[in-house]
Amino acid sequence: MRNAFADELTKIGSEDPRVVLLSGDIGNRLFDKFKAANPARFLNCGVAEQNMTGVAAGMAMSGLRPISYTITPFVTTRCLEQIRTDVCYHELPVTIVSVGAGLSYAGLGPTHHACEDISFLRSIPNMKVICPGDAFEVRAALRAALKQDGPVYIRMGKKGEPVIHDKVPEEFKIGRALQIEEGSEVAILSTGNMLPEAIKARIALEAQGISTNVVSFHTVKPVDGAYLETAFERFRLVVTLEEHSLIGGLGSAVAEWAVDNRKETKKLMRIGTPDAFYKISGEQQFAREHLGLTGWQVAARIQQELT
Repeated sequence: MRNAFADELTKIGSEDPRVVLLSGDIGNRLFDKFKAANPARFLNCGVAEQNMTGVAAGMAMSGLRPISYTITPFVTTRCLEQIRTDVCYHELPVTIVSVGAGLSYAGLGPTHHACEDISFLRSIPNMKVICPGDAFEVRAALRAALKQDGPVYIRMGKKGEPVIHDKVPEEFKIGRALQIEEGSEVAILSTGNMLPEAIKARIALEAQGISTNVVSFHTVKPVDGAYLETAFERFRLVVTLEEHSLIGGLGSAVAEWAVDNRKETKKLMRIGTPDAFYKISGEQQFAREHLGLTGWQVAARIQQELT
């Protein structure tokens, strides 16, 4: 995902002279092409992410379109006050891009784990929250974000994620889910880098005769109410899938929508990380297996729920 982001940013930078990249001391080689083409529009702000966010706010007030970028907890949790007060309060067009969301950096320990960021940023007024499902969605999300006149948070995985789309989805819109696979009995609403696991879960469920619909629910705020309206009417079970805490993430957003719209909430099943710190050493795939987030484990949980 991060390579797609860097490549798309370079293209956009040549199209729009207002675009500026602020880096929290990461990705220097990743952005070599952007820096070569726009040497005055790349700023390494160092390990000073709170200051970086304030600088981005000032740039946005001056008519620029700044993008702040670094590892997820450092560009969100560390500078939450600046995001809230400097950026969102003033409704500034700052795009916050995080890399290594969820358990992408599981092996580096709790400082690099990021299973609360959607919850933090979703609760701030004026903020939009986008979690692309693959590299092509990253490209579409970045272009969509830079067309907004307010703050946007883009939550990415790291690198090597499977590509689901065969091209950039032209129908990508903030607040509109993307149909991936058709089905009639179960709907899996996947957000972020769990999309490949959702596809695996579908394959396992289909093998058991359970028709499964998969969508990329890339926007957590605002949620796609039109799709949810259809999903709660059409499917036996609506499943949210995320590499994020069950508190405050996509599952919470959908549950809130269902309650507010008087839907049958017993149809809703939420799958994500528990309300606990992950304290076992291991890489992302190991962590997913331990937490029951792999495709086959998700399928087994859904099958059990249906019986």
